[in-house]
Amino acid sequence: MSVTASSPIAAVTDETESGQPGGLSPSYWPFVVPALVVVVATILLPWAFTLWMSVSEWKIGEGHHFVGLANFAHMLADRRFGESIERTLAYTVLSVVAPLVFGTAAALLFNRNLPFRGLLRGIFVMPMMATPVAIALVWTMMFHPQLGVLNYLLSLIGIEPQDWVYSPDTVIPSLVLVETWQWTPLVMLIVLGGLASLPRDPYESAEIDGANAWQKFRYLTLPMITPFLLVAVTIRMIDALKSFDIIYAITQGGPGTASETTNLYLYSVAFSYSDLGYGSAIAVVFFALIILLSMLLLQLRRSSARLAGGSK
Repeated sequence: MSVTASSPIAAVTDETESGQPGGLSPSYWPFVVPALVVVVATILLPWAFTLWMSVSEWKIGEGHHFVGLANFAHMLADRRFGESIERTLAYTVLSVVAPLVFGTAAALLFNRNLPFRGLLRGIFVMPMMATPVAIALVWTMMFHPQLGVLNYLLSLIGIEPQDWVYSPDTVIPSLVLVETWQWTPLVMLIVLGGLASLPRDPYESAEIDGANAWQKFRYLTLPMITPFLLVAVTIRMIDALKSFDIIYAITQGGPGTASETTNLYLYSVAFSYSDLGYGSAIAVVFFALIILLSMLLLQLRRSSARLAGGSK
């Protein structure tokens, strides 16, 4: 039986061979274009505009002038900018290390068969659900030198009252305390996921060899959860570097400029001093710093994964 080009069998054959009715080649542009438009509109265009402003002198209410790299050169002599970078790095390191230590300890604890383990986990992660402004208001009251509950608790164990966020010497550690309280649960969840994926065979062999709890953690658990720890470090580092809301709501960068991180300084330059050009240059340098540190951590994670794979 012959099959004509107009017959139903021929149409089915064309559709099977081409993947489209009538032998038309597939086109994915209708699905790709909306995503490209969103990316360009929300990411690429704002960053292109920021780069353009960073090479310009532009203050609100005044004209726009192209100045090239003058804004970036000004940063080298800007002592306040240099100090903000130092405070940002110190704040970031402390805000990464403290949640990493306490989060790992919490994960090891909650990985055991504890009574009401599910309920305790739920309570432990509640700080992550609170809004930053609400957290800032509560901790501001707790930090109060005379009326705050923290100094009251210290007095119960014979420690003198502290100035907390009201002293240049203790403001950064006090803010790190808030950051640690809020984000230790995130590290706990990441590490807990890693612990749940670990094989049992190495631990059984270690127990037969007489290894104690510390030795099993040091030589088995820690190396195997290192990739998960690096993921937690990367997430916490990026979040701590760009931290703004908690710091601004509690201290506004004070006392003086003792807690003025780069984000707060950028905000002051752009919106308090109305210098959009210099503020944009700071944003570009700060973004480059975040990208650089993130790439270093990702490279470290790849190296640790290769070492772990090679040791198997």
